Amino acid sequence: MKYMHTNIIAKDWRKLADFYIKVFECKETSSERNLFGDWLEKGTGVKNAKLRGMHLVLPGYEKDEPTLEIFQYEEMEDKLPPVANRMGIGHLCFSVDDVKAVQEKMIENGGQKIGEVVSKDYGSGTLVFTYAADPEGNIIEIQNWEPKK
Repeated sequence: MKYMHTNIIAKDWRKLADFYIKVFECKETSSERNLFGDWLEKGTGVKNAKLRGMHLVLPGYEKDEPTLEIFQYEEMEDKLPPVANRMGIGHLCFSVDDVKAVQEKMIENGGQKIGEVVSKDYGSGTLVFTYAADPEGNIIEIQNWEPKK
């Protein structure tokens, strides 16, 4: 058994994929996907399902998996505003060298600040982190763990 991908349903899949490429150095794994048909409707449970998108290799991985799968359905439901304590999948997390610099890069590329950059000493090391959101409101934790030497 192995983990394969995380899926984000986007309002504008190209714009969101570009955000993850620019900010988190994800890489395209394949050409655009254009999926539709009875098989997709049956598998997803979405009537007349039609979607487009692509897979991005996550930073730190060189092969084609695990990936961030960014898709856009032809017909979609509305999304609720991002809050960290909403039930369901809460956030994606990226480990970075400079939390503040990546937070600023996210904002420059259409993301939004949710929390403050904080530091917590655990004795065995120090965690620096914050929560932010991508341009479509998906929550991202940006963190740096510095083990005690």
